[in-house]
Amino acid sequence: MIIVTGAAGFIGSCLIQKLNQENFNYIIAVDDFSNPDKKPNLDGKHIQEYVDREQFFDWLDANYQEVEFLFHIGARTDTTEFDYAIFEHLNVAYSQKIWAKCIEYQIPLVYASSAATYGLGELGYDDNESLIPQLKPLNPYGESKNNFDIWALEQERKPFFWAGLKFFNVYGPNEYHKGRMASVIFHAHRQISQTGSMKLFRSHNPNFTDGGQMRDFVYVKDVVEVCLFLMHHRRNSGIYNLGSGIARPFLDLAINTFAAMGLPPQIDFIDTPADIRDKYQYYTQANMAKLRSIGYERPFYTLEAGIEDYVKHYLQAGTYL
Repeated sequence: MIIVTGAAGFIGSCLIQKLNQENFNYIIAVDDFSNPDKKPNLDGKHIQEYVDREQFFDWLDANYQEVEFLFHIGARTDTTEFDYAIFEHLNVAYSQKIWAKCIEYQIPLVYASSAATYGLGELGYDDNESLIPQLKPLNPYGESKNNFDIWALEQERKPFFWAGLKFFNVYGPNEYHKGRMASVIFHAHRQISQTGSMKLFRSHNPNFTDGGQMRDFVYVKDVVEVCLFLMHHRRNSGIYNLGSGIARPFLDLAINTFAAMGLPPQIDFIDTPADIRDKYQYYTQANMAKLRSIGYERPFYTLEAGIEDYVKHYLQAGTYL
């Protein structure tokens, strides 16, 4: 039995699909299932039981003996939400309770952290655990993820295997429900489909040209491959970056989205919204040496290959993974 929290969300549902492909069909899906827009993410997947996130701990107390692994992917991920109390409840306290249950019941754990913990990257993007207490996230979401990472590292008692994954800019199928928080590629495809053109944020930083802002974009199919690797590996507990390891400009992303749609580029620049301008990351790039050092050898999708697969096989057809 494998538990996936955040099961109806973007990454969680893709992880369940990958587990099913590997013949893991005894899946316990944990989430708040009240959003009908998320329902298609789980259609057709092999799931043993659906458990509401508020009833999950009672369920676990009754069924822990059958649990083989726990993927804690569920979180409040809205970077535009500034009420820290929401994040404290869902991203910190809830995760702390999962941690405690994994110790009590000897369940190995992989949980979702975030590259939002790195803030403006003043200390770089190395997953060096000694630096984590010094990081300065730019928003309450990033603070909550970093606060849990710090708390986990401080604990004397830990699950016998655990890993926190700092997701960088994840894109791919099953993010239709995410609205403003969906990937830039998702929004690019929608804009191009509707207008024939795409808008990118203008640079407000003299060190970057318009469209030259750079991010580490990682395809969700790579993210779930790493999750399964860790499920089988169960050694070398710690916190790991999970990006592609290569920063790419937004302009490359836009041009490749047009190409995947078979259209010539038509790109316009608009001002970055004032409410996020002073918290905007102009550069992120995951140092992936730590994950590689424990034996993960699979190559990551290039931005070109990832966009082509996502656009042609999912966005154009409106299909799900």
